[in-house]
Amino acid sequence: MAFFGSNKKTSATVAVKKVRPTIVRAQNVAKEIFKIAKSYDMDPELLDFNLLDVQTYTRMVTEESKDAEWEEIAVEEAQAFDDESMLLNPNFQIKQTYEIEVFSKQTSKDDPYSGLKLSVGANATKCKVYLSIAQGSKVRYVPRLEHDLVEMINRKKIRAGILVYMFDSMVEDVASKISAHIRIEEEVEFTKSETHLIAEGYEPTPTINDALILHYEANEEVEENERIDYASRGFIQSVKEGDLLIEYVKAKLGKPGRNCRGEYIAPKEPVISNEPKFNVGDNIRVVEDADSIKYYANENGYIAFENNTYIIKQEVDVDAVSFKTTGSIESGIDSEVNIIVKEADAIKDAVGPGMTVEVTEVEIDGNVGSNAKVIAHKAIVGGQTHKTAMIRADELDINVHKGSAFGKEVHITRLEHGSVEGEYVSISQAIGGHIKAKEVEIEICASHVKITASKKIEIKKLLGSENIFTIDPLLSRDVQNSVEHDEEKIKELEEELRDLKKEIEKYTNLIKSGTKSFLEIKKRLLHYQKNKVKMPESFVKKYKQFQNMQQRLKELQNNFKEKQDKLNLLTTRIVSYQDNIMDARVINRDKWIGYNEIKFKLIDPPMELVYKPAENSNEQVFGLVEVDEGEFAIRPIKDEEEE
Repeated sequence: MAFFGSNKKTSATVAVKKVRPTIVRAQNVAKEIFKIAKSYDMDPELLDFNLLDVQTYTRMVTEESKDAEWEEIAVEEAQAFDDESMLLNPNFQIKQTYEIEVFSKQTSKDDPYSGLKLSVGANATKCKVYLSIAQGSKVRYVPRLEHDLVEMINRKKIRAGILVYMFDSMVEDVASKISAHIRIEEEVEFTKSETHLIAEGYEPTPTINDALILHYEANEEVEENERIDYASRGFIQSVKEGDLLIEYVKAKLGKPGRNCRGEYIAPKEPVISNEPKFNVGDNIRVVEDADSIKYYANENGYIAFENNTYIIKQEVDVDAVSFKTTGSIESGIDSEVNIIVKEADAIKDAVGPGMTVEVTEVEIDGNVGSNAKVIAHKAIVGGQTHKTAMIRADELDINVHKGSAFGKEVHITRLEHGSVEGEYVSISQAIGGHIKAKEVEIEICASHVKITASKKIEIKKLLGSENIFTIDPLLSRDVQNSVEHDEEKIKELEEELRDLKKEIEKYTNLIKSGTKSFLEIKKRLLHYQKNKVKMPESFVKKYKQFQNMQQRLKELQNNFKEKQDKLNLLTTRIVSYQDNIMDARVINRDKWIGYNEIKFKLIDPPMELVYKPAENSNEQVFGLVEVDEGEFAIRPIKDEEEE
């Protein structure tokens, strides 16, 4: 099969073309080089040029003088030209004409800089121009290196349409710095790329369009791998006093510039499309200046937009808190936001599964669903809590509780196998469950209720059995941690005191055995001093050694006293917790029925005492008594109220 054609070239067709040196004058050097290359049917990159002359012209064009003549300025004048008012005048114009000699590039073996890869680039506005030296560039020092670098930079700038001898006063310093480095090393290979600023015009200041920023809506940034909580949709936007809510950024015309091509850069006209057309309530403060209008919150609450007016409110009513309607409501317990959740249907959830409500006060007419959380300073639950729900509030009132509750003052109408932790807990009826508090009071106690208190447990009516009533002075996590810390510190201090005691005994014996010699030396030294005779160095040294031992003994004794005082304080503090348990009481105002246990936990020695009241017993008040020195027992005691 025959081919219709072939792209194969013979060796005769790849002969390198040469351009006869040609001198031209031009404003656009790149364009002229392209023309010459085209006339020789060759790539423009194969051509280079020498810069023979540069002529810089300026003029001021106005409505009255549209055809003003160009005036040439000298190179020195161009280099020193820094009249900002003129350069930033839109009527001022600059141009350059270049006289160049165009010729074919040297072969690499004839070019000492063939391994030096230089390029010139600029930022978007062309107001900053940079010289880049590519990684891997190689160059050997030659005597004309600095001069040649300046020439290479200027040629690359001209080819890129960048003015020379204007805005580029740093070129010679850059060339000198690079040349000095190469001169020291003699031959350099650039292990990483380098960039140097070689020209800088007047960067324009961007125009600012007006903008309306709703700071109160600002979402928190989400980390790249962080899971997004779609349940938290910000149904209400809580704010705190002093918060910046809204900001109107006024439009501002930018400032002009002039780039390194000599081009004037006019600022864009600003776009005004977001001027505030709303009103604000008395609880929002407005601050205006030349740049913006800012709206600040004067009080805590949440921001609302009603009748074209932004206001801050504290009260909010919702039918229900659910994934479909509001999502979680998390304004914070110090936000002063109060919520009423009105859903009261016994077969529906007022706070839906997985929802979180965190406000200052919350009143829930109905139920709290599975895995829901309610956090507030004050909370009321009119329905029941799911066994996986969690309620936390300083003041807490729950109708039917099956989940977990934490608070300071907690009242529960009916506890059904839920858990409660607080300071003061009162329960109307308990049917199973775990309770921990400083004081616990139960009106009606059924079976399988476990109560732990640090001060008092009181049952008004006992209807069941299998209950455990425990007094534990270390119930509080803070107290428990404090005791554990104190015990560790006591052990540490006792070890330190033992070591100090040994040191004190050691120095006491040394001083005791050396006192006689010391007094003799002191007597002789006073004699020498009185007769103005130079004292022997050995006597002086021994005298000072004895003084140092006395000082060291004093320091050890002071240290021992400080640590002993600390030990006494810590020991007293632990004993005080033990003393507290002696005042604690377990009280049952009714007869004992079935099997129940009363427990007291001692700190020192660490032990647990158990008492099982006899069925049908009328013994009501129980406490801890010391039956013998260091021996304790739980005993019925006389009711203080009867005394």
